[in-house]
Amino acid sequence: MGWRRRHLLGTRELAREEIECVLDTAADLMPFATGGRERRRDLEGRTVASLFFEPSTRTRTSFDLAARRLGATVAGFAVAHGSTVKGETTVDTARNIEAMGLDAIVVRSAHAGTPDLLARHLRASVINAGDGAREHPTQALLDLYTMRESFGQIAGLHVLIVGDIGASRVARSNLWALRRLGAEVTLCGPPTLVPRSFEALGARVVHRLDPELPHADVLMLLRIQHERHVVGAIPSVREYARLFGVNAERAARLPQHAVIMHPGPINRGVELTPEVADGTRSTVLRQTRNGVAVRMAVLKLCLEARAGG
Repeated sequence: MGWRRRHLLGTRELAREEIECVLDTAADLMPFATGGRERRRDLEGRTVASLFFEPSTRTRTSFDLAARRLGATVAGFAVAHGSTVKGETTVDTARNIEAMGLDAIVVRSAHAGTPDLLARHLRASVINAGDGAREHPTQALLDLYTMRESFGQIAGLHVLIVGDIGASRVARSNLWALRRLGAEVTLCGPPTLVPRSFEALGARVVHRLDPELPHADVLMLLRIQHERHVVGAIPSVREYARLFGVNAERAARLPQHAVIMHPGPINRGVELTPEVADGTRSTVLRQTRNGVAVRMAVLKLCLEARAGG
């Protein structure tokens, strides 16, 4: 089964073959993603817009580079100075932007479901760059690409995700995609951040980190999303770092082959100490690099599907 979707709204809806199609396409595009070769022309004549209602460094820059390296024109919109602050709805903003001749809109919103809403109203392809605490599909896909790059396959891996799971769109998208490709997923953190309800989604839930480290092939750390919490989710950042932060001593308890991941931004000294974040096991910068290739693949596949029907 090839890729037939003109939108990417989440990983929950993707079949194993669709995920593998994105990863395989990203592998083909990788030589062009780093800027070391002549720009491709797959999307020449197409225009891609970024509509970000939340701050972003890696994701927005990565999508812009991905579009340009496929030959597309990139249109950026300063949402803080746009008509939504005057009361215009998100759908009306997107439809007016689309009317200028856009082929794809990459959207990030604090409100879950915004990309789905736009997909129902637009002819342009809609790519979800993060919606509330629901999904962040391209982050999960680039994480899977990095795991496959490290281990050759996803099936059979034990992935330990530690942190603010309840508020994390990255955790949700990774959980869906990893389970679809045959990985075992354990979610770890304090009970206030890692609810037992995730067990119904196919994950194992634990509240102590140290016993899990010797069994992990991949250790993924997530930051505490203070912007999505009321006060009191954790006793203190210092206490959280003591129980769930990864320093050199904890990293040494991992199997020798294990890798350490983080989607960024890192709160150094909380999730990871500097020596671990910058150590040889860390894939943080590889994830950022791989994100360009994966987002190139997503744009290419969605826009080709749109053109085909």
